[in-house]
Amino acid sequence: MKDYRDLEVWRRSHDLVLAVYRASQCFPNDERFGLTSQLRRSAASIPANLAEGCGRHSDAELARYVEISHGSASETEYHLLLARDLGFLEAGAHESLADEVGQIKRMLGSLFRRLRPASSDNS
Repeated sequence: MKDYRDLEVWRRSHDLVLAVYRASQCFPNDERFGLTSQLRRSAASIPANLAEGCGRHSDAELARYVEISHGSASETEYHLLLARDLGFLEAGAHESLADEVGQIKRMLGSLFRRLRPASSDNS
């Protein structure tokens, strides 16, 4: 078991969630249960899955949760694009958030590759 707070990718993804919450506060009220909720949920799933994976008993299990986090990051990336295209998110805010998601996805990929040999041994 690892402490998820020791992972730089967890810290950055947590900061991303905070930024997504701030950015989505100005979305239309009628999107509260639509895009606002979906974007916040997918962003929050990134660090939440890392935390859950760190609570598991093997690197193989952690690797599986890193993959899930990567999927949530891709979902977040799409929701940010949709918010921009619908006019809910300014281009500059979108670019900043999307760039951070891209960095997080690269970090998740790197972490997965480091864990993968251990996950292959346990399969």
